[in-house]
Amino acid sequence: MSALPHPAHPIDWRDVGDQLARIVGAKHVLADPDSIDRYSADALTPYRAYYADAAFDRLADLIVRPADTEQVARVVALAQQGGIPVIPYGGGTGVMGGILPVQGGIILDVSRLNRLLKVDPPSLTAEVQAGMVLQDLYDGLKPYGLMPGHDPYSVPIATVAGTISTNGVGYRASAFGPMGDQVVALEVVLPDGRVIETRPVPKQSTGPNLNHLFIGSEGVFGVITRATVKVFRQPEANAYATVEFADFADGFAAVSEMTALGIRPALLDLTEDGEGILLHLLFEGFREGVDAALQRTMKICAAAGGWNVGPQSTLDYWRHRHDSALNYRETALGRPRTERWRRQWGRTFDYLHMSLPTDRVLEYRRQADELLAARKINVVEYCLWSRPEFFSMLVVPDGDRRVNGRDDYDADVRANLAAGVDEVLTLAQDMGGVMEYCHGVGVKLHHLLARELGVSRDAMRDIKRALDPAGIMNPGKLAL
Repeated sequence: MSALPHPAHPIDWRDVGDQLARIVGAKHVLADPDSIDRYSADALTPYRAYYADAAFDRLADLIVRPADTEQVARVVALAQQGGIPVIPYGGGTGVMGGILPVQGGIILDVSRLNRLLKVDPPSLTAEVQAGMVLQDLYDGLKPYGLMPGHDPYSVPIATVAGTISTNGVGYRASAFGPMGDQVVALEVVLPDGRVIETRPVPKQSTGPNLNHLFIGSEGVFGVITRATVKVFRQPEANAYATVEFADFADGFAAVSEMTALGIRPALLDLTEDGEGILLHLLFEGFREGVDAALQRTMKICAAAGGWNVGPQSTLDYWRHRHDSALNYRETALGRPRTERWRRQWGRTFDYLHMSLPTDRVLEYRRQADELLAARKINVVEYCLWSRPEFFSMLVVPDGDRRVNGRDDYDADVRANLAAGVDEVLTLAQDMGGVMEYCHGVGVKLHHLLARELGVSRDAMRDIKRALDPAGIMNPGKLAL
């Protein structure tokens, strides 16, 4: 991980805190040990970090909670003058360690920027501040007969800017794409305190679309403070369906044919686990379109060897899709780091999300199975989510998962799991794919990113140097 240039003099954190208090108010600058601990981690546990153990050793020095874009800009400008790291912070719910303050510094919490500023039904857009929780955005759009297109498991806890910064994928991504596809315009504070605004139009021919510099960039190029996002009519009709297959390859063929024909259900999830191979489908939209898509899909699935088992499994799936986030909000969010980690210690598993060219997915699965079997790591779930290219696996090692009580784990089991995970992720890279399509890279996969980016990493570094010569913005992320 790259290091910041050393400031000419040691940082006087009391003085920095006083200066920040003059910008945002004293009660919005936090330096107490409990707040520092709570803010200095997300949902990534040390167990799943594998090769990034050292990232948990450093805590933030201060927490600051600005109220508007002007205050964000002043905070960032102050940090640049002092060579102080700044880590943008949304809901703190990421699973890859993207907000870990690996070099200390200021965590900049945007939770006070939480308003729905404008809804434009004719253009089907909404202007929203960065720290708004997705559930609040859903609730704010309901009176207009509208809804967001991004519907991840984390709707009750994740923020708009957080999902943009990781280019997250949600349950409706088959119809609407990942979060990045739904961004129309952004307001961003650059590392020197300047504020840029892109224009809220669907197309431009005046150079690169700068929105894409910040989508999926985990805050390394600036702080998103406001976004204009696409919104969609609440559907006038919907239809749930579940199709069972005897073989994953048959389900894959059906999904590929649907995609080739342009059929885009709201939910598309082909899962193989211990209970069978099920394709969960939800069609939403105008009535005639829903009916036509459902009928054609059933013909495609039957031709591929599938059979209709009724809607109930998908209805249950849909009703409970946010349960894990609700549980996290009740039992972990805002709790001390060790308390959050303790919820998962002893649960030796990992969930991997690779994106591959469609024609390589099945061969990738075969080779990944061989690699994992050689390490006695079991795949307990395979999944295609939203598109045939998006392939996921839930992996669990053989053997004792816990030693000496609930808070310890078998180091050898963990090391073997870490090596197996790296093998299948690099296999995806070698087969023309990428190692993560859903959650960002953070610190968990940082060690494999340069391998994936190749020369692109040099171009990203050039952009980073131009925008952030002091290297203050979320240092140690994206291999920058």
